[in-house]
Amino acid sequence: MALYIMVVLSAFVIAFLLTPLAIKAAFKLGAIDKPDQRKVHHQAMPRLGGLAIFVAFVIAALLGSWGNPAFYGILAGGVIIFLVGMLDDIYQLSPWVKLAGQCLAAAVAMYFGIIVHFVTNPFDGLLALGYLSLPLTFLWIVGVTNAINLIDGLDGLAGGVSAIAAATMGIVALLHGQTAVAMTAFILVAAIAGFLPYNFHPARTFMGDGGSNFLGFVLACLAIMGTAKSAALISLFVPIVILGIPIFDTFFAIIRRILKRAPIFMPDKDHLHHRLMAMGMSHRRSVLIIYGISAFFGGTAVILSFITSPKGSLILALLLLLVVIGADRIGMFTGKTPQLGAQVAKPPHHVEM
Repeated sequence: MALYIMVVLSAFVIAFLLTPLAIKAAFKLGAIDKPDQRKVHHQAMPRLGGLAIFVAFVIAALLGSWGNPAFYGILAGGVIIFLVGMLDDIYQLSPWVKLAGQCLAAAVAMYFGIIVHFVTNPFDGLLALGYLSLPLTFLWIVGVTNAINLIDGLDGLAGGVSAIAAATMGIVALLHGQTAVAMTAFILVAAIAGFLPYNFHPARTFMGDGGSNFLGFVLACLAIMGTAKSAALISLFVPIVILGIPIFDTFFAIIRRILKRAPIFMPDKDHLHHRLMAMGMSHRRSVLIIYGISAFFGGTAVILSFITSPKGSLILALLLLLVVIGADRIGMFTGKTPQLGAQVAKPPHHVEM
């Protein structure tokens, strides 16, 4: 236990000490996010903070030496996806090049055995995926990676939500005897925690695409590892609920753009954090509200991992209904600001990361 604690603490210390160096490196390498009419920040911001998270996680994970080949899949794929993201932060790569990097990282993870072989049948037992296991695993990893990237729109948002999700995965895994998965999740939490003091509003640095893509990739892999070996205990829906904020935000963005007859991949300013700020919430309050929602999803996921399928299905149905009603009330489907008072602040200019 002492070794686990030291490894997790080392991730925090490394990230905390490396972030100032990453800020300096960002200015030297040109990894700068310049302000324009579509963004919240009003000064040039370094966007290489994810380097500190990446290095801290890799070093701490290697110190842990869990011995499971799947963990080396996370590290190998993580290196690929972070480097592609970092190059994008510096050189502004084509979206297709970034997607190719994400696909390669997903393929590497799958090569090392990070694959969903079956899903939980809500009514009875397990449902083997067979030949569908590979494409569904691939879509899950690439999808979650992009979902985390899409919510990286306010100071501390993607980092905090990812930390809450990773902490929840760690708790669920630990309660079900998956110590290695739990420790890896806690290492990720510690690495993010070491970075957040520099990223929370008002931020001194952004994590950049390298950081957000890396977080999404690791979370996607941990979710698979937490379900693939213990599906009788942990439903497939548990990681979906844990990652509820980025998954639902991305899903509603797709629905919204379809309703508006706009290209699905076209950026807009109607994500959850945009809607909250359009309703008059401050930058900091918007982030804290989303933290609270994410923590609620996390608590629900822990409960779901211990109850029977019929009860779990009822909770999932109620949760989905609550999410849809809430999203509709704040205008996530239409992009229209609800009139909650005499005056409503105008939505800030911002761009998706």
